[in-house]
Amino acid sequence: MFMSRKPINIAIDGYSSCGKSTLAKALAKDVQFTYIDSGAMYRCVTLYVMQHQIPIDDAESIIKSLPKIHIDVNFETFLLNGVDVSKEIRKMEISQRVSQVSTIKEVRQDMVRMQRLLGDKQNIVMDGRDIGTTVFPKAQLKIFMTAHPMIRAQRRFKEMVEKGEDSSLEEVMANLNMRDYEDTHRKESPLTKADDAIVLDNSFLTPEEQLSFVKQKMAELNLLNI
Repeated sequence: MFMSRKPINIAIDGYSSCGKSTLAKALAKDVQFTYIDSGAMYRCVTLYVMQHQIPIDDAESIIKSLPKIHIDVNFETFLLNGVDVSKEIRKMEISQRVSQVSTIKEVRQDMVRMQRLLGDKQNIVMDGRDIGTTVFPKAQLKIFMTAHPMIRAQRRFKEMVEKGEDSSLEEVMANLNMRDYEDTHRKESPLTKADDAIVLDNSFLTPEEQLSFVKQKMAELNLLNI
């Protein structure tokens, strides 16, 4: 594993259900970096809001609740105030509300603060929507992922079916469309491609091909000891 004085930050941004987490996890495991799913952190906040019956449109109450929310991240495990919520935060009811919660400026500022602390300590691969533009604007490598909307919806639907979650392809597609609009139109840190990010359209790429693509980019930037 290549190490430097300054931790290596690899930012992977992109649309919902385009495979960011799958790629980021595989890459982190392969190069022995720490993987951080930034989106799951916003899902934890959303879950807390729902658990405490805070109206999703009551930004003031959500902001006041932030000091009571403690999130621990350990690869794919997320603890919300000491409780493992890794599976619960992936449910459709969370997906339907997380974009609205993540538009709140103070929520994003709190999550960005936590994410930067994680990136200052270790080599990481972090995926999300504003990693290369807001969280780590000086990341050594930035990838912007995309895929055809229907392919993304089919992937997400298949994933939900395999987990036994009750939904339909039409519902999943509608949710993705809503999240795409909210992610790209929010005032605070909207989803956008960083000027120096490398676009990866994985509509017709296998996971292995995607991993190979990113590792090649890392090699070109001398971020790998190969």
